[in-house]
Amino acid sequence: MSGVMKRMGMIFRAKANKALDRAEDPRETLDYSYQKQLELLQKVRRGVADVATSRKRLELQLNQLQGQSAKLEDQGRKALALGREDLAREALSRRAALQQQVTDLEAQHQTLQGEEEKLTLASQRLQAKVDAFRTRKETIKATYTAAQAQTRIGEAFSGISEEMGDVGMAIQRAEDKTAQMQARAGAIDELLASGALDDQSGMAKDDIAAELDRISGGTDVELELQRMKAELAGGGSSQQAIEGGQQDQSQQSPNQHKFDKQ
Repeated sequence: MSGVMKRMGMIFRAKANKALDRAEDPRETLDYSYQKQLELLQKVRRGVADVATSRKRLELQLNQLQGQSAKLEDQGRKALALGREDLAREALSRRAALQQQVTDLEAQHQTLQGEEEKLTLASQRLQAKVDAFRTRKETIKATYTAAQAQTRIGEAFSGISEEMGDVGMAIQRAEDKTAQMQARAGAIDELLASGALDDQSGMAKDDIAAELDRISGGTDVELELQRMKAELAGGGSSQQAIEGGQQDQSQQSPNQHKFDKQ
């Protein structure tokens, strides 16, 4: 069971990776990476500004303490000149305490100054890397866009793109259906001509039936024409002669038509 689960997990990861590859746009990925580098550069610059602010604050404190130390030294000198050795000693004691603070602040100042220099150098190096990445990013994006356009144009000309493939398949299906209908129509015409396929409407006739109809139609016209002539001439004898002529003609008609046909 564990083997089946591992295989299913591998298949799922493979399909997910393939879907991500199709959805991923290298240009968007490059822009995102560049944005992250800009954010990192901004953080480094902010750190440099914070260290510089702390260093400047220490410098102000040092200047203030050094001013107080110089003032105490001057006060002690004046007290000693007035014979107030006790005041002079107190002033010098306070000056010594301030001097210790000055020493500590100077050590912190040097540390901050070193950190500031390191961060400034790192910021400059990072800035150079970001600028180089931006140039390379724009070059890659331009190359990718050109390659994508060239690929689409090539697919359009070769007809292997998805859209052109659908159009080609539709054209092929239309051609196949047209050829099938033409073949079916030709087959039906051949069957009707040979008599193998009867016309249910009764309209189609073979050559022999058509010839018989033509001969019968011509005989009826001749008989009708003779009858009308007899009526115009008048007389019952003429009518009998016409009827006798009709009987003789009906008896002679098959042989006469046979002779005419020969």
